[in-house]
Amino acid sequence: QLQASGGGLVQAGGSLRLSCAASGGTFSRYVMGWFRQAPGKEREFVAGINWSSSSTDYADSVKGRFAISRDNAKKMVYLQMNSLKPEDTAVYYCAADLGPWRIEVRVGSGDYNYWGQGTLVTVSS
Repeated sequence: QLQASGGGLVQAGGSLRLSCAASGGTFSRYVMGWFRQAPGKEREFVAGINWSSSSTDYADSVKGRFAISRDNAKKMVYLQMNSLKPEDTAVYYCAADLGPWRIEVRVGSGDYNYWGQGTLVTVSS
């Protein structure tokens, strides 16, 4: 089970830190990703991190502003979001790519097999 939290209302230029808690399973083996879906838009990849944290990937729209990290001992994944913009407003989801020990981070939503519920991030202008 994946449980995302940390969303909320923030002014443009502000910061938020999203957390995703995993329970059960063998969390440390899997690539973890963050996706988002804005109203009326398709779900899009935001960031991903492989099992060892040796590889990360980001959407161009968030590079330099967002940072993904994980703590395998705590079964947690984080998304630090800085310099937030109104266009970052969306429901954010964490997801697991259940291919074990994968090195590369895949960016398609179809590559992720397990999803948590979303957490809403609203950025006001």
